[in-house]
Amino acid sequence: MFKSFVLPLCLLSAATVALAADPVTDAMQKTYAPYRVALFKTNNNAQEDSRQAVIQAQQGWTRIVSEFGSNPPAPYAGDPAFAVSAAAVNKVYAKALEQIAQNQLVEAHETLEEVRDILADMRRRNQVVVFSDHMNAYHAEMEHFLNDGEKMIAAPNGMLELTAKAGALEYLAGRLKSEAPASLLKSEEFLALLKAVEKSVTDLKAALFAQDASRVKEAIGKLKGPYSKMFIKFG
Repeated sequence: MFKSFVLPLCLLSAATVALAADPVTDAMQKTYAPYRVALFKTNNNAQEDSRQAVIQAQQGWTRIVSEFGSNPPAPYAGDPAFAVSAAAVNKVYAKALEQIAQNQLVEAHETLEEVRDILADMRRRNQVVVFSDHMNAYHAEMEHFLNDGEKMIAAPNGMLELTAKAGALEYLAGRLKSEAPASLLKSEEFLALLKAVEKSVTDLKAALFAQDASRVKEAIGKLKGPYSKMFIKFG
């Protein structure tokens, strides 16, 4: 997707800073930029780029632990599990680096997915919501299609069940626009990427309404690409 590692990381950092809410969330969002690159690179069999991205994310997270780990400010000040969660993120990065060193990039990608869940849980416990949470919600619903879609097509009432799930996916796609910060809604690039995500859902719905199994299968296969492009830059 990108021709170099440095360029997207710089651009991602700039996009992430605009979404800051407080000192801790701000720091978390900054480290989320190289983390997203690491997810993308491990998913594309780029061993050295993956290693660099994880190291950058790990270094950023180490600074968070050093600065806030023992005494985080509001809204995380009253969270008794903050230090435990912070340590868990570092463990994930350490494990992922070991897997990348052994060129186990599929396994490293799965390991890195844990960071997204840990950070989302930290924010949820402390009533913090960022745009990444809406991206994560869409991703979770999309994964149902990617993992189970083909099996469901052939199952009794499978097409009907997929049609119902497409409604949830459409709703979450709508949230990507309604919950986007004003700064993103002014970005032509963001709006173009969002339009591509919305089109992938519209195409899926059209295929499902037509009850055309081959079209549905093709539409499911085209969900991930637009989302991935949006995630790597704005997720």
